[in-house]
Amino acid sequence: MTARAEILDRIATALGRPPAARAADARDVSTGVTRRYRRAASAVPPDSSVARFAERVRDYGAGVSVVAPAGLAAAVAQACGPGSVLAAPGVDGDWLAALGAACSYDDPPRTVAELTAVDTAVTGCAVAVAETGTLVLDHGPGQGRRVLTLIPDRHVCVVGQWQIVAGVPDALAALDPRGVLTWISGPSATSDIELSRVVGVHGPRRLHVVVVVPD
Repeated sequence: MTARAEILDRIATALGRPPAARAADARDVSTGVTRRYRRAASAVPPDSSVARFAERVRDYGAGVSVVAPAGLAAAVAQACGPGSVLAAPGVDGDWLAALGAACSYDDPPRTVAELTAVDTAVTGCAVAVAETGTLVLDHGPGQGRRVLTLIPDRHVCVVGQWQIVAGVPDALAALDPRGVLTWISGPSATSDIELSRVVGVHGPRRLHVVVVVPD
């Protein structure tokens, strides 16, 4: 299979129109190397997925809280800290119960200038990846507009244990590739200038993930 055929193969699959034949491996015609792509499930046992995910998120310099449902509102309020809070439309009101008047919903949508004045955005996610500590938002109910997670200085994201998958292939299998997806691995950061790490250049400087586990 040529590189062009492999690319068209993947596009067809993403659009739900698998070709008549598909190779399990892709051969790079420029090097002659056969590459085997992992199609599903990384080796992360389900019972350790929360611990692995939390470890990876902390590696990025983000905060993590692992709580039972009864402690969720308090954990969200603590993660948000002082200042104004804007929640994505569809976020469960129980998550925000401890925030009081400091919190409102992004409905109607705030302007960019108004979002600049917001201290913290609160959203859910579609999927979280244990192996990479990545949050994936497909911007469905409770996840908000992409701009909501880019402009405020802090992003607090609530993740249910049932949303954590082992690896990136598993996340891709659970998502609609035709939609808009935002992949978040830690706070926004870059090392483009003299390899000096700077946070908050392309998005929030602070990220806190609240993982909800069953009692």
